[in-house]
Amino acid sequence: MLFVLVKNIVFPAIFLAALLLIWAMPAAADMVVAARTIPARSVIAPEDLAMQEGEAVGAVTDPAQLIGQEALVALYAGRPIRLADVGPPAVVERNAVIPLIYQSGGLTISTEGRAMDRASPGDLIRVMNLSSRTTVTARIDETGAAHVSY
Repeated sequence: MLFVLVKNIVFPAIFLAALLLIWAMPAAADMVVAARTIPARSVIAPEDLAMQEGEAVGAVTDPAQLIGQEALVALYAGRPIRLADVGPPAVVERNAVIPLIYQSGGLTISTEGRAMDRASPGDLIRVMNLSSRTTVTARIDETGAAHVSY
């Protein structure tokens, strides 16, 4: 039998190995799982979530972080939800006609544009100016307007 000396105390090696294994194991915690299958592009409501005991890398532990967010991928019932699986809800749908705004100093030019992609506030998307048929890249704000900056 192998013995290990720790702080002038002799322990059997098997005891020390078991102690290290227990110490290295992560503690089980509650994590948020989908209570039902949530399709992509759905806004998450409190009734869509459930708490489950377990440990998963990257799993959300606070349901408040998910309520009001949009599922970016399908979330299956009973599976943990990661922050990468959700994002802010889209305010602009693809092909929607939205305000297209250019501001520089005191000059503001405003026209209509067609969104080439779906977007949430803060996203950069391509927008086609309906007057000139030119495509520009613009950042979407909370109201759904596209802001061009050069």
